[in-house]
Amino acid sequence: MQLTHLGHAAVLVEVADRRLLIDPGNLSSDWHTLTGLDAILVTHQHPDHVDPARIGALLAANPDAKVWVEPQVLDNVDLGGRGEGLAADGSVDLGAVRVRAVGGLHAVIHRDIPQIGNVGLLVEAESEPCFFHPGDSLATCPQGVDVVAVPGYGPWAAMKETIDFAREVGAPQGFIIHDRLLSEPGFGLVFSRVGDMSPTTMIDLRDGRPFEVGQPTQ
Repeated sequence: MQLTHLGHAAVLVEVADRRLLIDPGNLSSDWHTLTGLDAILVTHQHPDHVDPARIGALLAANPDAKVWVEPQVLDNVDLGGRGEGLAADGSVDLGAVRVRAVGGLHAVIHRDIPQIGNVGLLVEAESEPCFFHPGDSLATCPQGVDVVAVPGYGPWAAMKETIDFAREVGAPQGFIIHDRLLSEPGFGLVFSRVGDMSPTTMIDLRDGRPFEVGQPTQ
């Protein structure tokens, strides 16, 4: 399994001869030119996870890609009729790759703002590591995860919850996502705190290079 962080919440997963892109949002651009994708997945409807202005071009450039999204996305983003809903506790198969959806609700931003749907995504294949992308929720902490994407900052996040999330998941390796609103010192603070206060060895993937899960940390 190779993982490439393409900015903010966007992650390219390459495993078992399949290429899956998760959360191509409007706070990153490194995914804009991707082709040869087998699947495009979206955890929830917010534009920093699915860019309504650019998703059409991505779909056109990847005409054979399966498109699986949290169900509310279908009513809020124009996917050209190609999207299929993937609700919490559901799963889909792509060759030897299985994607399981967990959770169901976005984290609370404020009690006066209604919660929307959100699914965390587990990507796994036989004899391969398991990767977990939680979208915008820290409420569900699946076990057996080998590498976890840890949201670094959002209007719904608190450091204490981020650390407890990493502890509960207990993945051997992880990296920060949802980081576009963080300054350099802010990124360093979250990165070091999660690494120091959880069992997860954190890897800095901001250089956009593929990371082979299980390789020695830099």
